[in-house]
Amino acid sequence: MFFGVWLLVLGVLGASNLIIARKPDAKELIGKLAPYQGWIGAVSALWGAWGIVSSVLTLGWLTSAPIFWITQLATSVLLVALGLLLGIGTLKTFIKQPQAVEKMDMMVARLAPKQGMLGLVGMGLGAWCLVASFLFKVS
Repeated sequence: MFFGVWLLVLGVLGASNLIIARKPDAKELIGKLAPYQGWIGAVSALWGAWGIVSSVLTLGWLTSAPIFWITQLATSVLLVALGLLLGIGTLKTFIKQPQAVEKMDMMVARLAPKQGMLGLVGMGLGAWCLVASFLFKVS
């Protein structure tokens, strides 16, 4: 359930321009989250990277709980993508190798045009995670 709420918040931050264009009164609410955007993004990117590793390590779940496994992998990939887009500034303060910073910049340049769409997908997947947390139980 926590993944769903976190991904919803991340999706709102990612698609903030699209949301504000349709509902200008949402600007105030999104503005309250904006100061924390860098840290939310940085934590999300790291958490998503760990989620991808965890998905690979639990590949066996694909046969016993395929919906859960696919949801976990998709959530992790979105966490990394949106986390990099929103938390690039914060992440750069911790990474000192120029090659790593250059690769991050290249990745962000490729993802930036898709930020709004990734945010919308993140909100949808976050809502699915909330629903799925009530529908499915994996032990």
